[in-house]
Amino acid sequence: MAESRQHYGVTLGVLVTGALAFALSQTLVAPALPEIQRELQTSTTAVTFVLTGYLLSASVATPVVGRLGDIFGKERMLVATLCVFALGSLVAALSHSIELLIAGRVIQGIGGAIFPLSFGIIRDEFPPERVATGIGLISATFGIGGGAGLVLSGLIVDNLSYEWLFWFGLVVVVIAIVATHLFVPESPVKTPSRIDWGGAALLSAGLIALLVAVSEGNSWGWDSVGVIGLFAASAILLSIWVIFETRVAQPLVDMQMMRGRAVFTTNLTGLLVGFGMFGSFILIPQFVQIPSRAGFGFDATVTQAGLFLLPSAAVMLIAGPFAGWLGGRFGSKLPLVLGTLVAAASFVWLAVAHDERWMIYVGVTLLGIGIGFSFAAMANLIVEAVDQTQTGVATGMNTIMRTIGGALGGQIAASIVAGHIAAGGLPEESGFTIAFVMSALGMTAAFALALAIPSRRSRERAPLPIPERG
Repeated sequence: MAESRQHYGVTLGVLVTGALAFALSQTLVAPALPEIQRELQTSTTAVTFVLTGYLLSASVATPVVGRLGDIFGKERMLVATLCVFALGSLVAALSHSIELLIAGRVIQGIGGAIFPLSFGIIRDEFPPERVATGIGLISATFGIGGGAGLVLSGLIVDNLSYEWLFWFGLVVVVIAIVATHLFVPESPVKTPSRIDWGGAALLSAGLIALLVAVSEGNSWGWDSVGVIGLFAASAILLSIWVIFETRVAQPLVDMQMMRGRAVFTTNLTGLLVGFGMFGSFILIPQFVQIPSRAGFGFDATVTQAGLFLLPSAAVMLIAGPFAGWLGGRFGSKLPLVLGTLVAAASFVWLAVAHDERWMIYVGVTLLGIGIGFSFAAMANLIVEAVDQTQTGVATGMNTIMRTIGGALGGQIAASIVAGHIAAGGLPEESGFTIAFVMSALGMTAAFALALAIPSRRSRERAPLPIPERG
């Protein structure tokens, strides 16, 4: 039977292709939003839903589809997810109205489930000594694709139309669909059970309320009735969801699993790491595009601004697998502690040293090492802490925490910069400095939480909870 399975190296290459397609699409449109707004003659509020709709859909679909993968088979659900993602890319590429473009992006967001499904396939298929490295590479792809998306966006928008952002993604995902069907074996590990649609609906409603509030906080006002009401609704809905899940025989998310110290602290760390990473995606390109007449900035174009992030994306390609190897030898807590510490140091550096181009490059390189280590370690910590039948939903919840943290980090960073505008209408340097310090504090808190995660040795001594089976 072992000889009939596809070689893990080929499987990993296919999974990386699918993960890269989603990660690229997550940030590819961000620098192009002003151009899309002009092309489609729409409002700033409407065009922001090109990003918000994607985040909402990804957050809702990730744990649900991850759970479906645990039930029906991860390869089957991965192919289905990639097909839906391709459909969304096609709709967005053919769109000539903001409504159709947002619809395409919402469909694309379902592709967020690619990550938990890929983690589950690696855990089920790979030799034990290769699992941590494989998960590390897939995790790093999340950051690599995010950074590369910002680079490619400028090149595409400067030389082609915005529709090519989606045609490019469609080509990559079609390749991933064919390769997954041909080369990725179906997982032998399944958990037959009923689908908890009530839990899925409550979780979805709570996440939608939370992410709309976060995404629209800047435009509506953080103290507006709408934003406060959405935060309150989210808190109520998610509280009801937690209670509901404890009373369902076969819940979407096992609350006993979520309360485990290793899972709980890793998820909180993921929230803070996402906060810092997406803050950097907002701050660094905007900082380097500031005209030098403001007393700082480098007059960079959109394309050049993306290139400033290229060292970060490149170093993640090495940092992710190395963190997996390091975790395999010494436990995944070590690379997470190191990663959050290096990421915090990178933001401290950027806060105090940003007068020369080389200083920015040093900062983003350190950030790439820190984020690459952190992403790889978090995924491995979750996989190590849960039963094999819960891999999809558990890693899906960790992905959600990163997404929520990213939405918060990006919006709060933008709010700080927008709140420090000079008389000439340009942002003040102090706004960026404060925002970099804020991200450094977030990463320092992540470092403190990482220290609180139980070590692998202590987890091995503790008995794992036995999941309920249908």
